[in-house]
Amino acid sequence: MNKNQLWSFVNRNGDFVFPEPQRISRLYFPLANEQEFMSSITPQLQGDIKIGQNQFLLQPVTSEDLYNNKVNRNFWIYFDKNHIWSLGGSSYYQPKDVKVTLHAGILWHTIKKTSKNFGLEVEITTFVPTSNEKAELMHIKITNISDTAINFTPTSAIPIFGRSADNLRDHRHCTSLLHRINITKYGIVVKPVMSFDERGHKINHFSYFILGCEGNKQPPLGVFPTVESFIGEGNCLKTPQAVINNLPALKKAGKIHQGKEAMGALRFKTKTLIPDESADYILVLGIAEKDSQISQTFKKFNHKEKISVALSENIDFWKNKIDSISFCTADNLWDNWLRWVTLQPILRKIFGCSFLPDFDYGRGGKGWRDLWQDCLTFIFIHPKKTRKILKDNFSGVRIDGTNATIITKKPGYFIADRNKITRVWMDHGIWPYFTLQLYIHQTGDFDILFDNQTYFYDQRLCRGQETDHDWNPHYKHSKHLHTKNGHLYRGTILEHILVQHLTSFFNVGVHNNIKLEDADWNDGLDMAKDGGESVAFSCFYARNLHEFTLLLIELKSRKKVKEIFLAKEILILLDTLRTHAIDYNNPSEKQDLLERYFKSVKYRINGKKAAVKIEDLTQDLSLKWQWMFEHLRKKEWVQISKKIGFFNGYYDNRTKRVEGKFKGKVRMTLTGQVFPIFSGVASTHQVRQIFRAASKFLKDKRFGGFRLNTDFKGPQFDLGRAFAFSYGDKENGAVFSHMCIMFANALYKRGFAKEGYQVLKSLFEIATNTHISKIYPCLPEYFNLEGRGMYSYLTGSASWYIMTMLSEVYGINGNFGNLLISPKLIGEQFNNSHTISLACYFAERRISLIYKNARKIDYGKYSITKVTISPRQIPYKQISPNQIKIKRKHLLALAQNSHTTIEIVLD
Repeated sequence: MNKNQLWSFVNRNGDFVFPEPQRISRLYFPLANEQEFMSSITPQLQGDIKIGQNQFLLQPVTSEDLYNNKVNRNFWIYFDKNHIWSLGGSSYYQPKDVKVTLHAGILWHTIKKTSKNFGLEVEITTFVPTSNEKAELMHIKITNISDTAINFTPTSAIPIFGRSADNLRDHRHCTSLLHRINITKYGIVVKPVMSFDERGHKINHFSYFILGCEGNKQPPLGVFPTVESFIGEGNCLKTPQAVINNLPALKKAGKIHQGKEAMGALRFKTKTLIPDESADYILVLGIAEKDSQISQTFKKFNHKEKISVALSENIDFWKNKIDSISFCTADNLWDNWLRWVTLQPILRKIFGCSFLPDFDYGRGGKGWRDLWQDCLTFIFIHPKKTRKILKDNFSGVRIDGTNATIITKKPGYFIADRNKITRVWMDHGIWPYFTLQLYIHQTGDFDILFDNQTYFYDQRLCRGQETDHDWNPHYKHSKHLHTKNGHLYRGTILEHILVQHLTSFFNVGVHNNIKLEDADWNDGLDMAKDGGESVAFSCFYARNLHEFTLLLIELKSRKKVKEIFLAKEILILLDTLRTHAIDYNNPSEKQDLLERYFKSVKYRINGKKAAVKIEDLTQDLSLKWQWMFEHLRKKEWVQISKKIGFFNGYYDNRTKRVEGKFKGKVRMTLTGQVFPIFSGVASTHQVRQIFRAASKFLKDKRFGGFRLNTDFKGPQFDLGRAFAFSYGDKENGAVFSHMCIMFANALYKRGFAKEGYQVLKSLFEIATNTHISKIYPCLPEYFNLEGRGMYSYLTGSASWYIMTMLSEVYGINGNFGNLLISPKLIGEQFNNSHTISLACYFAERRISLIYKNARKIDYGKYSITKVTISPRQIPYKQISPNQIKIKRKHLLALAQNSHTTIEIVLD
């Protein structure tokens, strides 16, 4: 094992071994299936289980609870009154010689504990089956490793929470009074009478159950159905009277207990194991909406052989998922780590942002940005399946260019805001087009632009500045925009994109950059609503307008589209189509025009559509993006020295510039540099200066990675809450994975492959330097000042990492449906082998891409000198020294299940 690794990979599938994992605090591991049954587990068997905010089987936990909470999935072994072993570690009677090893893989988790004093070896395997069952399975295998027979009595000990996470503090006792605890032959079923909510109580239909048996289907002897019956008066979960005194369990199936905290404490019969003999126990922890599902689920897994089959199916299922994109970098550590990063967008799809112990938002659901960025990786794997998702997502756009911010589980259904807080994130308009553009390039599907979709409507008007007091959310279709005649209005996806970008173009502050409003990508910049501006994301909007113009030109050429139809009111925003266009250098004129548009679409719109010629539209958009590029280049560059400079990224609420040199100290943000580079606003010369500045002022010299900002040395109450955080955490100067990867992506896009590779590699190295990062294999949301990884698994940065590896490093890109291969590899990547490879999908066909670089030449110095395609030769065209193009029609001519190998020599 590498000296800097707490764990090590044992194969190429991402499986790893971690000796003594309990020594590290705050570790947790995700378990889930695609039916959105979600759980987390720790080396001490802590964590929670849920299917949503209002249905928690086990008590909700945060990362702080993982080391100070006694609740876990415990399993007790009673030998005699002086010898008791808690397999979860929650006991004052622990043997001191226990050796612990974690064996884990993609969504399965095995803790192995060995005690020579007790003469036992125990393996506890936990996973969620990939079938439709909403259950977590635990298989406890106890083996006699001594040379004499051993007697013991086992008891599970898992408190059942059985209600909403809100009830952890809100009416905790009252909601326990709703519990009806049913003793069954195989365990405990809890079905609260109702879901307690003072805004409106609801009849409860969910049951929470913990059932168990021995490996051969034998039921437990009985149960301790409540927490108080298990622990006894004056005791606790670490010293439960039922175990310490080996009390007899209740055996009366069918008896119902009311109004208590429930306990999944199953007592199994006393077992005698001879040397090398094993005993198996199975626990099924589940949530069911129908009573019949409980017995069906248990019968499916009530034998050790059934568990073994389910585990094999689980391993194969997730392996096949992850194999959809498979990297071979010639570095086994990096390859295996990338498998976990590839899993993370899937976990985000299941968990959202809220349902692991390090949670950002706490009440479930996804945010608007998450919705789009989580599609990025899926577009590379199954673009056809994402089409409907993308179309549904556009129904969250308002006619004023803003959007609903919370997405429900039902596709295309939105909630206006979180916790009734009205906010407008100014960057939200960029992500739909950015994602859709990737989809169109991967598929060549221009038709999606002309699919019609509704607009979201609620009481928020004019970018949240006004309120429709007559809006009634209970009316049918009340959450959709209507015409003045009362008809549901639908506009094309193309129209939605224009609304988002044109309204933002005119929504400027006094410095003529797009207003920051309530925040941008950096949620922590939330105190500059009146005077703040985001230069950084003004660059991104400019980039999108430029790219959308190119797409419209391609649309006209390919589809022979001469005109499009838009809501008549949108013509106000296409000001250059009129005789007198406004002066873009005058912020007041822009604001006045936007107000005129808001007035025209307030409450309802006319419903009439106007034809606009494609060439007129592209000319209007071109004037807008060209003006933005020139303005940003001219007004926002900060020269620090002869060789170092960077862009100012923000203005604060007092309209003061945020970045630059102040009283001899440099203030700089990474966000402010990423998007000028990414968009093309920064010149090649400026990119070099920016990277020098970032390396000097933002790069962490101890651990690697680039920090989100320099230390501003105190709160910035005219900018946002971020600067009230401790420096090095979250949005105040952390090594924030998402922005670092977007930095890498931007550098690659501009041809700075060495620099981009340096950024990508730094994140991998700090994540796998586990004595510092103290995390399982994954890419966390950020690394704090000590280098510790924080908020594991549920970060949008994983999608960007995989996308960057695919599209920039390995150079797999769609070009309006055709395959463009343009690798940006550097010599160092061939240090361990002259060959590296990638397996992925394009046009729904499996492709293996092999690069050979015997002389280890860097990007920019090599050319593609030889291309070999097998087993069937496909025509290709070399369009530049470093690029080849394969038309989509040639790939579609291959069999659906074909596997094509493309071998490319770089020299």
